[in-house]
Amino acid sequence: EKYLPAKKQRLCKPSISRFTSQMNVSMTAKEQPRTKEQLALFYKDRATSLTTQIAALNLRNRIFLTAELAIGFIVAYTVYGKLWLTAVTALMAVAYIAARRMDVTNSERIALLTARRTTYENELKYLGGDFSPFDDGRRYSDPQHPFTFDMDIFGPQSLFNRINRTVTTGGSDELARRLSFLPTDEMGENETKMLPQNAKTPHFIEHIKQQHDKINRMAADEEMRTRFVSYRHDTPTDTGAVLQAISDVRHIKLPAWASSQTALAMAWLSLGGFLATTLLSVFTSMTSSIPTVWGTMHLFVLLMICNKPLRAVDKTAGRLHNELKAYAELVDILLTDGKNTDGTGGFAGQDNQDIGDVRQAFSTLRRILDGYDRRGNVLGMILVNVFLLNDFFLVRRFSRWQQCHTGTILRCIGEVSNIDALISMATFRFNEPQAGSAEVVEADGVVYEARGLWHPFIGDRAVRNDFSIANSHYYIVTGANMAGKSTFLRSLGVNYILAMNGMPVFAEGLKVSLFSLFSSMRTSDDLAHGISYFNAELLRLRSLIAHCHRHSHTLIILDEILKGTNSLDKLNGSRMFLDAISRLPVTGVIATHDLELSRMADERPDRFSNRCFEIQLADKITYTYKITPGVARNQN
Repeated sequence: EKYLPAKKQRLCKPSISRFTSQMNVSMTAKEQPRTKEQLALFYKDRATSLTTQIAALNLRNRIFLTAELAIGFIVAYTVYGKLWLTAVTALMAVAYIAARRMDVTNSERIALLTARRTTYENELKYLGGDFSPFDDGRRYSDPQHPFTFDMDIFGPQSLFNRINRTVTTGGSDELARRLSFLPTDEMGENETKMLPQNAKTPHFIEHIKQQHDKINRMAADEEMRTRFVSYRHDTPTDTGAVLQAISDVRHIKLPAWASSQTALAMAWLSLGGFLATTLLSVFTSMTSSIPTVWGTMHLFVLLMICNKPLRAVDKTAGRLHNELKAYAELVDILLTDGKNTDGTGGFAGQDNQDIGDVRQAFSTLRRILDGYDRRGNVLGMILVNVFLLNDFFLVRRFSRWQQCHTGTILRCIGEVSNIDALISMATFRFNEPQAGSAEVVEADGVVYEARGLWHPFIGDRAVRNDFSIANSHYYIVTGANMAGKSTFLRSLGVNYILAMNGMPVFAEGLKVSLFSLFSSMRTSDDLAHGISYFNAELLRLRSLIAHCHRHSHTLIILDEILKGTNSLDKLNGSRMFLDAISRLPVTGVIATHDLELSRMADERPDRFSNRCFEIQLADKITYTYKITPGVARNQN
């Protein structure tokens, strides 16, 4: 294995910037896959290695099962065969418990490795163009959003579908917010609705740079990402339900004795007395009725005083048992695999006291949930209450956890959502080694300078283009059907979205500033509300104009303005619209089949320029997919 061993280290209070700043690099730059072929070999090697380990563990499971059966036969023989072998029976019982424990541990290990193997197999499918194992985020699709619907951000085969590896619904929501330029929990109260266009420029540029560094560090820590993603890859944990449960837990009223030191002392005294009388009844002439009555009293007293508070807890935390345990496991992964490389603190805060708070909060939660597991078996519940006063200590532990740790848990759950989204982005970075990084600059206006730009969905077949956008300038793009106009427009928008999130961009070089983005490329009618296609286009353009009035600098991307009407009205309406919008602080790229619209570059060369995707006509049509200055001459 080429990866450095993970060193366990405690972390502190929820702060995404601090946690992700300390992710240690477990792969050197030389060891990271540099091509898609190397990535495929990497994932195949990992999946094959895990298959070998799983086979060995399955063999071990069969050995444990055989041992359990053999021990059972020996115990039966010693019990019903010869009485003098009672001591052997006891030893066999201990051996059975040990074998059973190893069997359970081995089965858990098999499940863990199987989940990891599935994770690698899913990434191999990703490299092969199959994104079906991943959530496509279609629930986030909004035709009224300024750009996500046109840019294929959500839905099957979408950008979200390719990036998303989230294991919590909160992480999925966070990733969707980031791709939509909506405010996130990291942003301050002064940040307005649409980001980055209304963000304070220096602050947001620094935020992008920090996020870019976090993503790159996490991308290098493949071991941590795989552990995290494989934990709940099949059924994401419901963050909203967990947050509501924890909030409800904070308001549960527990009896005063639950936190009383007097009650604790009495419990220990009673437990000690019961164990003492039990031992005396075994090794002396004391009658066994005394510990029997004492143990029975334990059971009935606990049922009387603990049943009501435990039912109250069960209505909240109990019904989300699996989800709460999942969060405990996810936080444990982050606390275990997070490494401090710059001394700035980590996942939960700044000092060692806060480190302990996070660990204690989740370790106590896991013990409470394990206590609930023991209560699920009637015989087990009776035994642990008689011999260990389980229900009393469970209520007491829950009371202390409620008072001390629910606030910490709530903060950590929000933090896990942030990290969950970042891990998806980092996996995307790891899976796309050929992609580059964007330079985000501070400028008063639209800056977009791309060298070797291509659309991320096309892959190795993509033709790369150089393209620069001047502030307040309009580029009218003409070309034949299927010449590449729409794909090019989307490549402009998608790469800007990636750049604003600190993710890899699909360009040899990309320099952008902060500006608003609005597109109109995929308008559809709405028969249920009596909106025709042409009316829907007008409503979209009206939204565009209102958006441009609200934001100081906007890049608009349009594909065939007013294509829902006749050719003459379409041309006249398009000219009128562009003439009006060009009076605002707006920059635009407009694709059209109307060659007449290109005359605006002759009339107003200071604001309009022509670009085209030319085709070559011969016995068959040849598409170059290269954007060049001028107006398209050939149509197909």
